[in-house]
Amino acid sequence: METTTLQYTAKDFKSDQYVRWCPGCGDYAVLNTLQKAMAEIGVAPHQMAVISGIGCSSRLPYYTSGYGFHTIHGRGAAVATGVKVANPKLAVWQITGDGDCLAIGGNHFIHSVRRNVDINVLLFNNQIYGLTKGQYSPTTKKGYVTKSSPYGTVERPFRPAELTFGSRGTFFGRILDVDLKSSQMTMIAAARHQGTSVVECLVNCVIFNDGAHSWLSEKETRYDRVVILEHGKPMIFGKNSDKGLVLDGFNLKVVTLGENGITEADILVHDAHCDDATLQLKLAMMEGPEFPVALGVIRDVAAESYDEAVENQIAEVQAKSKIKSFDDLVNSCEQWDM
Repeated sequence: METTTLQYTAKDFKSDQYVRWCPGCGDYAVLNTLQKAMAEIGVAPHQMAVISGIGCSSRLPYYTSGYGFHTIHGRGAAVATGVKVANPKLAVWQITGDGDCLAIGGNHFIHSVRRNVDINVLLFNNQIYGLTKGQYSPTTKKGYVTKSSPYGTVERPFRPAELTFGSRGTFFGRILDVDLKSSQMTMIAAARHQGTSVVECLVNCVIFNDGAHSWLSEKETRYDRVVILEHGKPMIFGKNSDKGLVLDGFNLKVVTLGENGITEADILVHDAHCDDATLQLKLAMMEGPEFPVALGVIRDVAAESYDEAVENQIAEVQAKSKIKSFDDLVNSCEQWDM
């Protein structure tokens, strides 16, 4: 990804279109944070492409400047892959929802992650189908009553982190719509990652699933219920920064600083760059109330990206080939004299 020395502001990445989401929708916060992150990254608007599928979140390309493509249901990953391979210099963002990405688009998602295509995936997770008016989605909690599950859904939900890690993902982060500072930090890290970066965006749907993430988003208790991970820093959390994570055998455990002789030196230090994903997956899978939910960059490891591998292969074949022009190609074919 090429950067420039020009200075940008969030306004440079805003289009002239009226934003058509319901008042109070968590998507607004993700959009505003993305525009601020784009400005800080320093890539010109004409060097960015925003690709989406179908759903409320997939309207986002209309609200950013630069290139955009509102594609068909579940196929955003396929189109984003094509865009990146065809023009590797573009910074490509894929905008998708928990239905668009994990239901009809599930196969495209896991294989774009497996291939490690250099795209940035923002996966909006409100645990409901919002655009089609309130059916349960692949991430809806078991037992939840929706328009398509009037007695409660009997299905167990997907967990985006689990799918990403299972697909051998090289980057996974998570943000909460109301926590703007860590959200921007995570998006910037995702943009700088070479390969597929997946950022799960926990957003609120005020119409069909209001309060889905309220346990985390309530201001008074938020920092007792989330831990914001930063590479190289101890996993300390809590409103008073008095709680932390340690290993108890092979399992994580929450401890309180100052109790039983626990000091900051005992707290686990986050290693997002560790190739072994065992501990990172444990962190990504933490759930309350026993554990805090992990936000920030959970995994960020280096590996060859798909588009980079394609470019390298083309260059290698070209270097070995005797065909250097169209005439060489024609003359290499079998010929007959009449």
